[in-house]
Amino acid sequence: MAWLLAKCWVRSSDFQLHELHSHLLRGHLMAEVIAVATMRCLPSIHPIFKLLIPHLRYTMEINIRARTGLVSDLGVFDQVVSTGGGGHVELLKRAGAFLTYSSFCPLDDLADRGLLGVKSCFYAQDALGLWEIISRYVEGIVSLHYETDESVKEDLELQTWCREITEVGLLGAQDRGFPVSLQSKHQLCHFVTMCIFTCTGQHSSIHLGQLDWYAWVPNAPCTMRLPPPTTKDVTLEVVMATLPNFHQASLQMSITWQLGRRQPIMVALGQHEEEYFSGPEPKAVLKKFREELAALDKDIEIRNAKLDLPYEYLRPSLVENSVAI
Repeated sequence: MAWLLAKCWVRSSDFQLHELHSHLLRGHLMAEVIAVATMRCLPSIHPIFKLLIPHLRYTMEINIRARTGLVSDLGVFDQVVSTGGGGHVELLKRAGAFLTYSSFCPLDDLADRGLLGVKSCFYAQDALGLWEIISRYVEGIVSLHYETDESVKEDLELQTWCREITEVGLLGAQDRGFPVSLQSKHQLCHFVTMCIFTCTGQHSSIHLGQLDWYAWVPNAPCTMRLPPPTTKDVTLEVVMATLPNFHQASLQMSITWQLGRRQPIMVALGQHEEEYFSGPEPKAVLKKFREELAALDKDIEIRNAKLDLPYEYLRPSLVENSVAI
């Protein structure tokens, strides 16, 4: 029983980190930084505004809901989560100080974590594939509006947008690799690809698994009601007294279901109906983007058919087009 309780403690700690660091900070709040900077610095006729805006839809609205219902005073975190009561704010502050640009770019992030080439790491395979597709889409649109590196450098609105993200939204993150200016088409494409991937694939990869992994409360308890044991004299009664009570467990299950279920009005990546660009060239780029997404979706479906536990969190047909839930 002592070993079982120890594992519950580790899983409860992982719950806190996943929901606050991976999900809220690196998903929702990073998307909000991008959204606010885009609204403040880029006019609606700017090509980068048009490129990004479908992937920022409803982000501010869902984040306001989170602030008023989940992480607010007397909200869900204060009621049933261990890090409620101020711990969640402190965790976000500490984690935010260590956000690096490379950690938002799958190739660099996976290399840093030693996960490149690991055949059983399906996140790595699918994230790299999705990043490349988004990158080609971004390059296609950017090439229609910027002929040279000099044209990127001379776009003052673009430079202000980049600086706003790094210096204002991320509180001076240039020492962690985030750019304060964009000096080439390649750098612009990489930065915009990071923005779109963060708001779509990366968020979905950490959002979609909530129902699968957290609905069974002992697998990831939202809180632990007793201190960690100091001896191995642990009984089943101690385990049950440590795990969330009926109210806490019920709330964890209901919130997890609400957030983690397939949303009935979900818009999949690249499938937005709004047309922000006119003319045949950008429409052709978008058409190619959708074709490549469909091909990746089919490849993942074929692979998953051979697995006992399919990995679907980065299937393009299941990836939300923005941080909207």
